[in-house]
Amino acid sequence: MRADDVKHVMATDPQPQRPESPACAGLVLIVDDSADARELYSAWLEYSRFQVLIASDGETAIHIAVENRPDVIVMDFSMPHLDGLGALRGLRNNRRTEQIPVIMVTAYPLATINRSAREAGADAILTKPCLPEELERSIRQILASRRNTKLA
Repeated sequence: MRADDVKHVMATDPQPQRPESPACAGLVLIVDDSADARELYSAWLEYSRFQVLIASDGETAIHIAVENRPDVIVMDFSMPHLDGLGALRGLRNNRRTEQIPVIMVTAYPLATINRSAREAGADAILTKPCLPEELERSIRQILASRRNTKLA
């Protein structure tokens, strides 16, 4: 993991603020090899009261997810090193991360990609270009659904 792969939460920082705090809507890990996409989604979600971690590839994403257990992971499908599908499979095969909801974001709106992502365990799939408002709405829906399931 490179130092520039992690933003906002460093080893010396206190644990990320969890969503039980009224000031925080949740902890989101954004995984995308595009610095522009990471910055756009990160800025929007932070403005919307989410705490954000970022990674630029699948390997780093798995490491960050195991260490921080975010509430939701937003994962690009196509990335170098370990792509989104491989990272998703890695997350689903780890006890610490197997239940974390994952939203796959892809520029390839093909049925085979959507099917592959669903079979690997994606909770939602969004097509790029994806507006930050649409991403936030999807995150909030997943978090609300999880809360309702726990209450039932």
